[in-house]
Amino acid sequence: MKVVRISNAPIEPASELAALAGLGGGALASFTGIVRDDGGVTAIELEHYPGMTEASLYSLIEAATARWSLLGAVISHRVGIVAVGAPVVVVGAASLHRAEALEATAFLIDRLKTEAPFWKRAHYADGTAQWIDAKASDDARSERWA
Repeated sequence: MKVVRISNAPIEPASELAALAGLGGGALASFTGIVRDDGGVTAIELEHYPGMTEASLYSLIEAATARWSLLGAVISHRVGIVAVGAPVVVVGAASLHRAEALEATAFLIDRLKTEAPFWKRAHYADGTAQWIDAKASDDARSERWA
């Protein structure tokens, strides 16, 4: 089972991960990214390239499935304006054993941060907005999976 969902609708992490729980494995690992108040941020706005983004995320799941013995994986990502405190991404992996599920989940979110074509703009309480640059720390985390 390989699921990719990109939507401007709110993410319900439990709903996104429910199908993985029924695959008969012994492990389900997940990561939920939440919009944080980072220096007065009230929301972030995410844009993507439809079609290309989905293909990119499916490729990440294929790479994870080839590397670990996964029963399934899910990536759900918000687009549009997402308020502080709301989930913006959910990544999950199911496997027979915890090590594979944990490693695959870390791989998926690390690579998503550097490879998926999303663009983020931070909105601030004073009404201003600014595009968010890629972080060197995200690149370093992604490179560890090379």
